[in-house]
Amino acid sequence: MLNENNEIWMNGEFVPAERAVVPFLNNTLHYGIGFFEGLRAYQTDRGVQIFRLRDHIRRLFESIKIGGVVPLRFSEDEISEATRETVRRNRLGDAYIRPLAYFQGDHLGMSITQGELKIGIAAWNWPSLFDEAAIRCVSSFSRMSHNAFLLKAKACGNYVNSLYAHHEAVTNGYDETVLLDGQGYVSECSGENIFIVKKGAILTPPPATILEGITRDSVMTIARDFGYSVNEGMIARDMLYTADEVFLTGSAAEVNAITSVDRRTIGSGMIGPVTAELRAAFIKTIRGKGTRSAEWCDYI
Repeated sequence: MLNENNEIWMNGEFVPAERAVVPFLNNTLHYGIGFFEGLRAYQTDRGVQIFRLRDHIRRLFESIKIGGVVPLRFSEDEISEATRETVRRNRLGDAYIRPLAYFQGDHLGMSITQGELKIGIAAWNWPSLFDEAAIRCVSSFSRMSHNAFLLKAKACGNYVNSLYAHHEAVTNGYDETVLLDGQGYVSECSGENIFIVKKGAILTPPPATILEGITRDSVMTIARDFGYSVNEGMIARDMLYTADEVFLTGSAAEVNAITSVDRRTIGSGMIGPVTAELRAAFIKTIRGKGTRSAEWCDYI
């Protein structure tokens, strides 16, 4: 994580990590109205690249638009360059990057228009770790309804739902959890998208009740490049149990196999051949050696 030598970009300038603070009377802190992204940087033979930087920054601005708050005073290009400079300045290789737009109102209150939307960007060392297996459970918490929250925004307050679901799983001896939507269909994990493989075909939940991950899109694209059938469709809970393979994707999690759900072994109980192939291709891509690397790698 961060150390005393880290510098964080805050509203146009770099400050030491201990000075990257917001006032206690801050609307994001009290009401959760903020928007963020999670990006990864990777060391390659050509230098450090930020994976799909512009796609992440574009989604950040889309989240802000969905949220209906006052706009940022910075452009997408300015935030993209500030993200690159944050990685450069901290001399990072494999890293995690967290831009966060927070709302500072003229007074503390239930308003999203009276004040200013500010932004900070932090980055820290984060080695690329692909777990060989992951044990999951289905959460007793449902994924929030799109009638109750703006689920297409990667908003701070939305993650309270994920936090409690994840805490429940860890408390019960699991390392992650699967959330169902309001109708009882599989939605996503607490911080990742989910896929099943059945008879060589890949299926993932449709966009309506999920946050469409950029790693999700990357893996779907790679899978189609390899000739796999990839579809978006409803997944019932028991379809997880009978799948040949289940895997999840996310910027932090990358591509990981799920070998058990609710104490039911998935497939052979080991990483399956489709997951292994897609994981290997994803690793090759983020290291600058894949067929999609030129399109997705933003070298700093």
